[in-house]
Amino acid sequence: MNRVAIYSRVSTHDQQTLPMQIKKCSDFAESRGWKVTEEIREVGSGAVKRPERERLLVLCRKREVDVVIVWKLDRWGRSVSDVVSTLQELQDLGVKFVSVTEALDFTTAMGRVMGNLLAVFSEFEREMISERVKAGLAQARLKGVKLGRPVVIEDKKDEVLLLWKEHRNKSLIANRLGLSRRSIARVIANQ
Repeated sequence: MNRVAIYSRVSTHDQQTLPMQIKKCSDFAESRGWKVTEEIREVGSGAVKRPERERLLVLCRKREVDVVIVWKLDRWGRSVSDVVSTLQELQDLGVKFVSVTEALDFTTAMGRVMGNLLAVFSEFEREMISERVKAGLAQARLKGVKLGRPVVIEDKKDEVLLLWKEHRNKSLIANRLGLSRRSIARVIANQ
């Protein structure tokens, strides 16, 4: 018999749907002859960490759960990439996933196909973001914007070399000028 964990989440201003989510998921599990061993309820915005979902994932990693049921997919994840990565982890663990409202059931062949499509769209989303970032960086370079960490040491280079000739102590120079020893060593190595 499959051990089922029901995960339900609401934002603080929508708490009246928790019992409904649990009921729909419980009814689904019962219709399949599965045993509900965990009812996990999360209250809070989807934009913040979800400690109860993480606790559920820990149970899955310990192989204490066979199926995770949610009322709706957006209750499970914050973004497409978050949903896909956690669903991939569940799949790797051999834990099945069901979203009752969307009829997304990874216990069936069609559900697994839908999961693979979600993964494709997530990868597409990541590639599009990467391309936009690269294009933005290229445009910034064309405009003469210097990318990377700002060089703090340039204006203190002469002072570093003068103090190095005088004291030969990187820690002393770093403390006196408010710089890191690594920065001091870089200036000395490049002289």
